Amino acid sequence: MGSLSGHDLLRRYRPWRPAVEAGFWIAFFALRAAIDSEIGWLDITRAHLPFQRWEAATWEWSSNLVMLALVPLILIFERNVPLRVGTLRRNLPWHVLASIVFSFAHVATMVAVRKAVYATAGLRYDFGSLPTELAYEYLKDGRAYVLILLIVAAYRLFLLRVQGEARLLAAPDTGHAVESVERPERFLVRKLGKEFLLPAAEIEWLQASGNYVNVRVRERDYPLRGTLAAIERRLDPAVFVRVHRGFIVNVRQVAGIEPTDDGDARLRMRDGTTVPCSRAYRHRLPGIA
Repeated sequence: MGSLSGHDLLRRYRPWRPAVEAGFWIAFFALRAAIDSEIGWLDITRAHLPFQRWEAATWEWSSNLVMLALVPLILIFERNVPLRVGTLRRNLPWHVLASIVFSFAHVATMVAVRKAVYATAGLRYDFGSLPTELAYEYLKDGRAYVLILLIVAAYRLFLLRVQGEARLLAAPDTGHAVESVERPERFLVRKLGKEFLLPAAEIEWLQASGNYVNVRVRERDYPLRGTLAAIERRLDPAVFVRVHRGFIVNVRQVAGIEPTDDGDARLRMRDGTTVPCSRAYRHRLPGIA
């Protein structure tokens, strides 16, 4: 049996991806809470402080569980306000503000949880001096916020290296371009540290996906950074046609049209897959039965 390619591994991994990602964050913060609880208890016993072991566990588990609950919000915010080379100056201040909001939400919820736990034991939880403690907590929460973003960036980079990433050819620094840059005949694909040229004619369709456009070639998707509208302007309009607000297809790869009851249609591609086609775009596909 031959070894699986990166594309095959990703295809098998895709259905499991939400569960794996959620499991990673749960395991990450659970391990973090367990380790911090032990360290906190060692510090208490070493300093002979008047606290009990359950208190140290309450402090660390409440902090990490609340942080875990806030991770999905950070991920959503990062997808909508990405930190990329071209957007760093514009979006970095928003992330600084988001880290402050994250810290306030973390502290407020964490303290509420601790008060509830202490109340069940018939005790009162004292957070301490509010300005001092908020500043102290932000120093920790700011680092945690950055760590979460770094983990997400590293994970995304790993997936892109395995899957491959495409980009449009740019004009050379010196001399003339070998082919038209405004209407490129090939795309540059980077995969596992290697680069190769992908003929534009082999592209089956392009699909908008957040800050990327997925370029479909021979059952493989290569993310290309940019918007569908910007890329459409650089494709040959005689070959590539917008059929949906989120899709452009290579008309030479379309085998037929299947109308739907709502007036839209599905495009049956030559490889057997289907692509949605909005009624507003159907007139762009004349001559396809």
